[in-house]
Amino acid sequence: MRKVSRSALVTYSTAQMFALVDDVESYPEFLPWCTDTRVHHRDEGVVEATLELTRGSIRKEFRTRNTSRPGERMDIALVSGSFRHLDGSWTFNRLGDLGCKITLDLEFEFKSRVVDKLFGSYFEEICNSLVDAFISRADTVYGAKAGHAD
Repeated sequence: MRKVSRSALVTYSTAQMFALVDDVESYPEFLPWCTDTRVHHRDEGVVEATLELTRGSIRKEFRTRNTSRPGERMDIALVSGSFRHLDGSWTFNRLGDLGCKITLDLEFEFKSRVVDKLFGSYFEEICNSLVDAFISRADTVYGAKAGHAD
């Protein structure tokens, strides 16, 4: 099983960063590996969606149920897809008026060893780049602010 844990200190509020992570429909606009998203269900505190990832001619889809406390936490649980196991969380911790700390923790394992050999390292790279991608998205959406650091 592969594990990824990344965090960063940012000058944006927990509400701003949470809103970007929760906006699954916009992922294809700023995550180059995400070619499609489909939201199947959105209710207060719960989003169920499918993400399509592409690398060359290889496409993989997976569906997750994200349960959240807005501005604080989002828990990610696998519903279906190419994984044997996928779960994790985003946490958003306020740092006074200075901004917040965002943390992504993920664990995953593909169903097939062949898929893991072909796609596992790439998916791990994707996971490791997510925090930076959301910081860049925040700079674009909210206007760049000085002072974010890993």
